[in-house]
Order: sequence, then C-alpha cells, then structure tokens
Amino acid sequence: MEALMANPPVANYLPLEQRVPDFQIRNLLEHIMKEGRIVHPIQGGEARMIVGAQCHFKMANGAPVINLRDISGSMFYGAIAEHISFLNGAQTLEELVSYGMNPHWWDRWVTKKKCADFGLPEGNLGTASYGAVWTRFPTRDGGFFNQITAVIEQIRRAPHLRTHKITPWFPPEIIGPPGTRKVVVAPCHGEVHIIVDPETKELIVHHVQRSGDLAVGVKFNIVQYTSLGMMLAQILGYTFSELVYTFSDVHIYEVQYPFVEELISREPFPFGRITLQEGIMDIHDFLPEHFTLSEYQAHPRMNIPTPV
Repeated sequence: MEALMANPPVANYLPLEQRVPDFQIRNLLEHIMKEGRIVHPIQGGEARMIVGAQCHFKMANGAPVINLRDISGSMFYGAIAEHISFLNGAQTLEELVSYGMNPHWWDRWVTKKKCADFGLPEGNLGTASYGAVWTRFPTRDGGFFNQITAVIEQIRRAPHLRTHKITPWFPPEIIGPPGTRKVVVAPCHGEVHIIVDPETKELIVHHVQRSGDLAVGVKFNIVQYTSLGMMLAQILGYTFSELVYTFSDVHIYEVQYPFVEELISREPFPFGRITLQEGIMDIHDFLPEHFTLSEYQAHPRMNIPTPV
C-alpha cells in the first residue's frame, strides 16, 4: 500500500466505454460564432471574439486531445516538441527544430525582416519569448531566474503553498515604449498555476491564455498543458487529475468561419488517453517520443487557415 501511495499513476483514466464525449470546445466555437463581438484585428479582416471563457478537462474522462478534426501523428508530437523546447529554454528556430518541432510553425515569424523590427537576429524569437522568460527571467542583480526548476523545487519543499506559478510575460520587453520590444510574437499562452494536494496526491494545472485562436492554435496548446501536467505529476509523485483552461480573449478569424461551421456540425468522440514513459524524473529529460496517444478516434483532418 505504501509503495502505491508513493508512486501514484500519472493519470487515472476511466475505461473507454465509460468516458463521455466532451462538448466544451465545440460549444465554445458555436457560442463565439453566434454571440461573439465583431472586431478588426491587426492581421486584417474581421474576427469574432469573446472575453472570458473556461473549460474543465477531468483526466479521468480522457486526455483532452480535440477530435473534431484529427490532430494525431505529427501535429500531436509537434505540439509536445514545441513545449518541451520552451521548457528547456529554446529561443531560436534552430533550437525549436532540434526538439522535433515543424520549422514551418515559426519560420514566417522569424524572417530577417520581422526580427529586424525588434532588433533581433534572423531566426530569434526574442528575449521575451516563452523559453527565454520561463528559464532566464532577468533579476534585479543582473542575473537570471529559472521559473520551471524553481516552481518544481517549491512544490517539493512546500506543496501546501498557493504560489506554484510560472509566467511567460516580461512587460519591459513586451509593452514598453517603442524600440524596447524584444519578442517577435508576444506570448499568447503560458500563464500556469499548479495546484497540488499533498494529502490526496492530486495535481491540477490551471492555464490562462491571453489570446486564443480557437479554430487552430488552441487545440495544440491544450495538448501542451496536458503534457506539462503529466510531466510534473510523474517527477513529483502526483496524479494529474484536471486541466482547467481559462481564456481571456478567445476568437475566430473571418477566414475560418466556413471551416468552423463544419467543426460545429460534427459530434465529438470520447477522448482517448495519453501515456508517459515511466522512469523519467527530470523535467529536462522528456522528449516527444516519451508520449503515446491511444484510443483516439477523430473526424477527418482539416487544414484551417489563419492570418499572418
């Protein structure tokens, strides 16, 4: 019994036949199309958006890999690869690709011209990008602070605290006066509050997304913060029980409207499961191939455009 309590499962899934289809994302797509405020984003055209939305994904009901369209295979592993690269401090396109990410996910954002606009060399996401801020947050004494390793050590030391939080947001290089911005794309996601219960050995991830392209990017982000919860649970000896996902600005672009109507017409399947290779106990040692997606049934793939 003591051994079981010391090493709880990373996730406790119900049998597939007991999992129920999750309508949260489909319903949110429909809500935005019907009730969303029409806005005119910097990319051009129009979009529909709402401010404030939340989804609760209980891991017992399956890992929340969206199945309104098939994102298995390279898309699933690419999302995890990008996230792992950021956890390891990746700041350049070359570094992201070295972890297995598709270069086309970022190459249009880090051209020589776009990087020059922010005083950055070609291929560099910037010192205010995800990996840089998560692992090299500047300190007052001129040093750097690694939020990822610090929050893990704090959970081990004092799990009862409510301050297990990381942020990708470095205001001086994002919202400072002209000429001070040092990031090609201001971080859209990555605000994470990790809640643990040392008595039940449960771990919950509450993720807050500043800006969410619900038709395209969000499905990958949900995979990423699901994988983060699983990695943290394994190395800390907890069971990842829930991903709570909060959106600030969540939107659908005009060019996506017909594709979203098709998604809304589809009935979701029960979620599948993600398993994680056992024995890896350092956050820096995980690789995309350590994750396995199974019991995943999805509607056909769909290439949905997004404005640059």
